[in-house]
Amino acid sequence: MLLPFCGRMDAPARAGWIEALNAALAAHGVEVRALADLPPEARAQAEVAIVANPDPAELRALPALRWVQSLWAGVERMVAELSDLPITLVRLEDPQLAATMAEAVLAWTLYLHRDMPRYARQQQARHWQQHPLPLPGERTVGILGFGNLGRAAGERLLANGFKVLGWRRSGGEHDDIPVERGEDGLSRVLALADILVVLLPLTPETRGLLDEARLAHMKRGASLINFARGPIALEAALLDALSRGQLAHAVLDVFDAEPLPPAHPYWAHPDITVLPHISAPTHLGTASRLVAQNIAAFLAKGNIPPGVDLTRGY
Repeated sequence: MLLPFCGRMDAPARAGWIEALNAALAAHGVEVRALADLPPEARAQAEVAIVANPDPAELRALPALRWVQSLWAGVERMVAELSDLPITLVRLEDPQLAATMAEAVLAWTLYLHRDMPRYARQQQARHWQQHPLPLPGERTVGILGFGNLGRAAGERLLANGFKVLGWRRSGGEHDDIPVERGEDGLSRVLALADILVVLLPLTPETRGLLDEARLAHMKRGASLINFARGPIALEAALLDALSRGQLAHAVLDVFDAEPLPPAHPYWAHPDITVLPHISAPTHLGTASRLVAQNIAAFLAKGNIPPGVDLTRGY
């Protein structure tokens, strides 16, 4: 059986994914090919496609399509572009992704906790000075977005001695970490966090969530880590908060435009660490095995995994 792969990526990346997916699906009698390499009869019969931010026109060329399996956890682009198609959009939910993100959150929390930006500036100035180091238990890390990624990150931080406070729009509990909800809860997290970690999906409700007013509500001298999506934190508001000392530092892995344009002010800003979207890369091996499980269950029993709620955007 032939299945289409549709994705906007360069040729080496596409070839790597197709190789990994075929290795995972070989036992199920499935071969994955780029859509351009699929014969007409296979296109006409395909009920499922494996996708990575596909061109909508490619999916419209598959008349029998019922659902698509995304290779990414973030699906806001596909929600915006594919909402008119009568298909189920299944996002990747890989436990390895949560573990990788938790590792990144811990690493960059420690970077801020140990005051590495200040010591980097001192190195540039050839200035030798030691500064007091608080204990992890004296730092509160707020996590905006307390789903699978947020819980994993919170547990990793808690295991390393930090105080942790989560926030989500609704629902969800955690035995060891307080979880705030709603607008009042968001205000409490912003006011208490020494380091604020953003792990929210990008939706109409979260776009621009960290605006001038909310950044002003944060503890003065706090730091920000955005590992979610760039538009959640308004660029002008963030730059203003840093210039006024409201925020001490921002670690940014996501941006309104990617790659970050060479002339963007973030690059040279002394209080911003720019990362090239590397906090939690999808692992070909584990992701391909999960995709293979979902497709095998569909072929055997017709089971389509739970899809994205298009009204919420995730």
